[in-house]
Amino acid sequence: EKNITLDRATGIELSCRLDNKYSHLKSLQVTWKKGNETIRYINKTESSWSIQLRILDNSMLGSYSCTLKGKEEIGAMFHLQVPKIEGREKPIVSYEGDTAVMMCKSFGYTPIAWTWYKTNGSEQIAINDSLLADKYVINRISANVTHLKILKLTKEDDGVYWCEAAFELGKSKGKLKLKVLSLMVPLKPFLAIVAEVVILVTIVFLYEMYSKKKEKCAEDEKEFDQIEQL
Repeated sequence: EKNITLDRATGIELSCRLDNKYSHLKSLQVTWKKGNETIRYINKTESSWSIQLRILDNSMLGSYSCTLKGKEEIGAMFHLQVPKIEGREKPIVSYEGDTAVMMCKSFGYTPIAWTWYKTNGSEQIAINDSLLADKYVINRISANVTHLKILKLTKEDDGVYWCEAAFELGKSKGKLKLKVLSLMVPLKPFLAIVAEVVILVTIVFLYEMYSKKKEKCAEDEKEFDQIEQL
């Protein structure tokens, strides 16, 4: 299998060449397909079969395969695709009131345009920073890099975001996830420790009070015994 990345209209030749270890195979039946549709191959030599394609739009992208049938059946697969966009696998974690910055890159290929989306249920809503300038800032750092800055984070900003790069042959998306935490989250361990200290101090204080009270009762009882003896 081979992945072939294309961002613009171009001519391409796909070739299946028989490895030397299969040189014993004779009278081979060769079939080229795009998906499940059989296509005609153009060039043929003793041990290779090729097709020439003119990729003009994204309808011509997809999987192409060549299959050689004889005593054995062997084949190869070519995946023609637009450039992949790098998002981020791990969630971006921030707190309410802070600012979050998300970034997407396109390696080796320059998009015509970038668009950012936020997932709302099953729908993806485009982010318009010109209408919501006090909330979103979109910066195209370079032709291959885009940043989305989200200001004054709230719990509503928590969720999945997508960056979409448009190329001449189609569009490609990168996925990012933002996790917005309440300010109480980092305070919880501290508050738990404080609560434990308060409980411990209270127990010690009550024990001291109880011990003193017991000692006083013992002294009063001893004094009463002495008076009684007198």
